Amino acid sequence: MHFAPLHIPPALALIDEACATFRDAQHFVCFDTVFHNTLPAQPRTFRCRVAMRRPVWIRYGFHGLSYESLVRRLGPDLPARAVFAHLGNGSSLCALRDGQSIDTSMGLTPTGGVPMGTRSGDLDPGVLLYLMRAEGLDADALETLLNRHSGLAGFSDGESDMQALVARSAAGDADASLALDAFAAAVRKYIGAYTALLGGIDLLVFTGGIGEHSAEMRHLICAGLGAFGLDADAPDSKVRTMHTEEERQIARHCRALLRQPSN
Repeated sequence: MHFAPLHIPPALALIDEACATFRDAQHFVCFDTVFHNTLPAQPRTFRCRVAMRRPVWIRYGFHGLSYESLVRRLGPDLPARAVFAHLGNGSSLCALRDGQSIDTSMGLTPTGGVPMGTRSGDLDPGVLLYLMRAEGLDADALETLLNRHSGLAGFSDGESDMQALVARSAAGDADASLALDAFAAAVRKYIGAYTALLGGIDLLVFTGGIGEHSAEMRHLICAGLGAFGLDADAPDSKVRTMHTEEERQIARHCRALLRQPSN
């Protein structure tokens, strides 16, 4: 529960309901983290110890089914150096070399990375210590704050919907404009970092609800990235928008498992 409080409880409830309703069917679980098993040791490992034990925290990464579906759809057209940006109420980015994940913005939990609809994204750990000591927040209160009242909602008095924020910003709402700028800047920073990590970039793919449907946000993110060939409006740009197929990717995995001979 602690790793993904917004996701695990409803997922477990759905599994219980499916098992109870379809008692004679085979059931499979497709983890969103498996795609990132190719992460090298350096980005995968968090150097932190408790009571001198070996570190047990790793970067799991998420949105793996989305990224895997894009790799499949691009096929031979996927270049050696790519960055995928899955942007929605939950957002992450992934650096890919030869179709494999070598770094991703979410970490041990889907709270890390860029600011999201209600999740904080990356945060100075000292902020948490301050909130514990000065404000008296315990673990449950911090979990609620970071996952349900932060990110875009934290910038704009609770509003987390991108279309609503764009409309409010156009009407002169300074808080909404700050939320949009903060989100775009965070995504842009990751794209720049991953471009350096890859030694260049051949393709940037936007996907997810915001990535696919918000031209305003794509343009805001790409502002200043023209030197990398990442101009959202140029006909020869390295930027593409693609629809993700997470559900279909799950179906592909389940079909493959069903076709395996039974023991």
